[in-house]
Amino acid sequence: MSLADFIEADLTGLIDDWTNYALALSQPDSKLSESQLRNSAADILMAIAADMREAQSTVQQQTKSRGDKHAPRSGFNRVAHRHAEDRLSHGFGINDVVAEFRALRATVLRRWQKTSPAGGAAFQEMIRFNEAIDQVLAESVRHYAHRTERIRDLFAGVLAHDLRSPLGAILNSAEVLLHDDNLSPPSVRAVAFVQRGAMRMRQMIDDLLIFTRSRLGDALPVSFTPQHIGRICSDAVDEVRASFPDARIELRLAGELRGRWDGSRLGQLVVNLLTNAVRYGSGLVVVEAGGRDGRMTLVVSNEGDPIPEHALPTLFDPLTRAGIPNRSGTAAGMGLGLYICRCIASAHQGTIGVESTGHATRFTVCLPCAPA
Repeated sequence: MSLADFIEADLTGLIDDWTNYALALSQPDSKLSESQLRNSAADILMAIAADMREAQSTVQQQTKSRGDKHAPRSGFNRVAHRHAEDRLSHGFGINDVVAEFRALRATVLRRWQKTSPAGGAAFQEMIRFNEAIDQVLAESVRHYAHRTERIRDLFAGVLAHDLRSPLGAILNSAEVLLHDDNLSPPSVRAVAFVQRGAMRMRQMIDDLLIFTRSRLGDALPVSFTPQHIGRICSDAVDEVRASFPDARIELRLAGELRGRWDGSRLGQLVVNLLTNAVRYGSGLVVVEAGGRDGRMTLVVSNEGDPIPEHALPTLFDPLTRAGIPNRSGTAAGMGLGLYICRCIASAHQGTIGVESTGHATRFTVCLPCAPA
């Protein structure tokens, strides 16, 4: 009897064994019923049996064994996705999902060995079965991980959005108090500290919103209006100097400096690059902006030790940092600064890159002067 035939013939016994194991894994407060577990096992086993009966070329076998995500999956997507959704909604962890498939593999092979043919035929049947169960396992785990990440991103986005209202109330109240002539000097300083801290929190929340929107597939919202890059850079330099009074920052402007951009977003980009340069570098920080032939080039460079080569490939990825800040001042945040810069450059149909050699680091942003 072939393994596919055995699965269909002994389906009830296989489901019994696997269901008992899955019930042992389920959370005490889980509402996942035995009937749901049995249906899930039946779907997976029948999909595997159907796959094993299909003709498979050598190329198809090699593609499947490598776990190619573009390999044909017959009915596995539907079965695997439903299984992952059920387990996620009922509190199963990713390790529990993997353990279920491990138990299913062992159950089928242990029961089949009593009736399996001898020699090479049995060996080939086992190879084909293992390929099939690995395929449905990979798809189930991939979907489980995707859904988990999406739920986390949605939670972070909702949290960041809801925090803006109470934070706005704090900022408005601080502004009112700062205009109260009856406050003592110590009270004025205390309110100023509260205001600066709240403004920093607002920036972190805005960064988190951009991060979650991009993860959820939403484009960064931008509004293009006539802007002057010199004014944007000058305002950014003043803002960073206020946070880092000892920083040495030089602004150099050349060429055509007018264009259509989102001024607040570009200001955020320049502030992020400047803050990064001041915090991680040493010596002079230079901001250069110049327009030519319908393109704007913005460069922020700093002296100091180069960025480690191993950090360069992921430097613009979220939640990563190249090193430890060597300056005091504003908190380092969540490691989203350069990622936000990349999002802003992309939203302006531009690019951002970095060169770090010797004792200098240069971030270069190239933008069209009038994005479509």
